[in-house]
Amino acid sequence: MKRFFIMALAITVASCGGADEKTREVYRDPALSADLPFSSAVVVGDVIYLSGEIGRAPGTTSVVDGGAGAQTRQIFENYEATLGKLGAGLEDIVKCTVFLEDMQDYGAMNQAYAAAFPGDKPARSTMGVDGLALGAAVEIECLAVKS
Repeated sequence: MKRFFIMALAITVASCGGADEKTREVYRDPALSADLPFSSAVVVGDVIYLSGEIGRAPGTTSVVDGGAGAQTRQIFENYEATLGKLGAGLEDIVKCTVFLEDMQDYGAMNQAYAAAFPGDKPARSTMGVDGLALGAAVEIECLAVKS
């Protein structure tokens, strides 16, 4: 019995991983105002948790003109910059959740989304919502895994 307990304990400890896997790196876009209560991304191990992003022009909190398609393009340009700072790229994104202010914008968003991922596409969920930050037409949050 004691031998079984020691083996079980050893397996449990081994499966928990080392301390390095539990380290957390927080990245915040330096262009964002310090009073905004969120980080741009949090990295735990090889997983990058990207905060929801709207189509804001770089260095501002102003949403780009042009509706859901233009905002979706800008979102992925913003993500590309964030991921680049973390040693990753759009190809490392594995899951996206899309929030649309108006589901009638699905086609425009979908076209821009497909252009951001010319190869294999990440898993995705899309839903209609009532009200996004700064009057945005679309917000997208993603998970990436460093390759």
